[in-house]
Amino acid sequence: MRIISANLNGIRSAASKGFFDWLPAQRADFVCVQELKAQDADLRPEFRACDGLAGHFHYAEKKGYSGVGLYARHAPDEVVIGLGNTEFDAEGRTVEVRRGNLSVISLYQPSGSSSPERQEAKFRFLDAFTPHLEALIKSGREIVVCGDWNIAHREVDLKNWKSNQKNSGFLPEERAWMTRLFDELGWVDVYRSLYPEQTGEAYTWWSNRGQAWANNVGWRIDYQIATPGIAATAKSGFVYKDQRFSDHAPLIVDYDWQA
Repeated sequence: MRIISANLNGIRSAASKGFFDWLPAQRADFVCVQELKAQDADLRPEFRACDGLAGHFHYAEKKGYSGVGLYARHAPDEVVIGLGNTEFDAEGRTVEVRRGNLSVISLYQPSGSSSPERQEAKFRFLDAFTPHLEALIKSGREIVVCGDWNIAHREVDLKNWKSNQKNSGFLPEERAWMTRLFDELGWVDVYRSLYPEQTGEAYTWWSNRGQAWANNVGWRIDYQIATPGIAATAKSGFVYKDQRFSDHAPLIVDYDWQA
């Protein structure tokens, strides 16, 4: 089973850069996309279904903002839109597909980099999402949460960690939140379980400022975080960088699991 996670920074923009031309060759079972920056009326037919993958979407109420999608090769038993949180469901932050005992979730956590107000919103989201993650891992289902978590967990996860310790995405409180997910709640960072100390090859996002992409001054903020059972079946993973569809790069993980 192959799962892809990709922040598109605008589904129409990524399409113009070849994302939907590239996707069929990947033979994915699930494709989680974030930052649609689109509404239902904006989606062309090829955005709704591609290579036998049917899309399920959670749009932000604000036009041109946020939004997530999840493409599944097989018909789901159930699709769950949102968290049941009014503030963040209005921003289109999660969509979950359930099939059998497996759940796959596409997640776009808020970024706090634009203002102190948005950082406070990010902290509110983390507070609201924690009990949801607790309930998920206690549900008995096998779950993979894919997406842009907007946090680099460890020093190995970004190029310039020393100069970013007071910046959103690498704040001590954010990093401690992720540590709790792994050490207390029992979630598994799938890519890190495969490649514990990998640095530059693991980055998934590069600023558009300066020469960040050219110099690989990146951050690893896109993850597939899973329950221990399915995480243990992960065989390999990589960040696809041969083409650029957005300021993020797709994270691809192959599991020894029947979709």
